[in-house]
Amino acid sequence: MADEVFSGGVSVTGVEPGTTTIAIKSTTNPNISKKVPVTVLSRNLLSYGPASGNGLTVTVAQDGSLDFSSGTESVPLYKGVRWEFDVPEGIVGVPLIISYTGDVPGNLVIGIYANANSLGGVYQGKNNTVVTIPKGTTRVELRILRGGVTAGSVSGNLKIQLELGNTAHEWMKPDVTSLEGGGVN
Repeated sequence: MADEVFSGGVSVTGVEPGTTTIAIKSTTNPNISKKVPVTVLSRNLLSYGPASGNGLTVTVAQDGSLDFSSGTESVPLYKGVRWEFDVPEGIVGVPLIISYTGDVPGNLVIGIYANANSLGGVYQGKNNTVVTIPKGTTRVELRILRGGVTAGSVSGNLKIQLELGNTAHEWMKPDVTSLEGGGVN
């Protein structure tokens, strides 16, 4: 019997990230079977964690979402927090969608930046924005800024997601929620 050769790959989508096992069995030869350990990654490609700057403090909630608070302090216009992280493999030059769910204050703008240039963003009244990371980009930034026309306080919780394609799906916690962020200058 000749060995079977498969081209392409196996894609595993899980409801929750973590480790599991895939059972592979031949339909033509019942003696051929294998259990293969796999790691299921989040569809959410973002990396973030605690951050503070410009009067805004961000913490990671139990479910992996982000809690925002400035207390009584006023956050200056177009200032806030940011996280810089390596571009995940295979996402340069392809459509990605950034989306959010949650209690977004009407004055927060969430954007993806590459080489200090905005690729696109979302805010109250504008969600599900398709962006493309330019070829040659190795690092990107997630920025959350105070928009609007006046400075003010910020409070709320957001579930932010960046994923492959041009259709937003149900939010998943990113694989990395411990990346230290800082202020946007």
